[in-house]
Amino acid sequence: MNTFANMATMRVAKVKNKVLSDTMKLLSYTLVFGGLSSWFSISIGAGFSSAIVSLSAIVSLIAAIAVIWFVLPRTQNSNMGILTAFSVAGLLGYSLGPMLTHYLAMPNGASLVMQALTGTGVSFFAISFYVQNTKKDFSFLNGMIFFAMVGIIVLPLVNVFFIESSFVSLAISFATVLTMGAFMLSQMSAIINGGETNYISATVGLYLALHNMFTSLLHILGAFGDD
Repeated sequence: MNTFANMATMRVAKVKNKVLSDTMKLLSYTLVFGGLSSWFSISIGAGFSSAIVSLSAIVSLIAAIAVIWFVLPRTQNSNMGILTAFSVAGLLGYSLGPMLTHYLAMPNGASLVMQALTGTGVSFFAISFYVQNTKKDFSFLNGMIFFAMVGIIVLPLVNVFFIESSFVSLAISFATVLTMGAFMLSQMSAIINGGETNYISATVGLYLALHNMFTSLLHILGAFGDD
């Protein structure tokens, strides 16, 4: 009886390790692809002075959201899901073109971008290291994360159309960084503890969190850098 129990435990652990391994591999590939897409967006002149290309970046962002909502649920259990993950990474990467062009044109812009990248990377690795070593279950955060995400989607619209406050915008960026950190904590916990068994949806979720954390950190650093 103990032998069968041990075999079952080993089988579950093997599945968990495979989901984690596959997620990290696909995430690394999509991050590289997203980075190349951002570089392409910048190289073709995706700046605020280029209306057509800036519009294409906005369309790219909307397309990425559409792919996540309508295509990913239908493809995440097949090999087509891998192409979906790369599509999301490419579209989101391209949509960063105007923002990166704007910051890179600043005197200390390259430094700000590198600081935001470093902060995002360090945060992710710190969270991953902590969860893998403690193996704590952070699913209790899911409810708070959901309401926080609703807030950081709705509040920017309210701020743009009604409040128009740079302080509120900065506060939203801080809230986004914290929310994305909590989401990564919950997602990594789900992967390690067996709550998440689909590495494609896990990859897209983590990519989104990293994307949003990076853009929010860049906004915060730019604000403190007198942008």
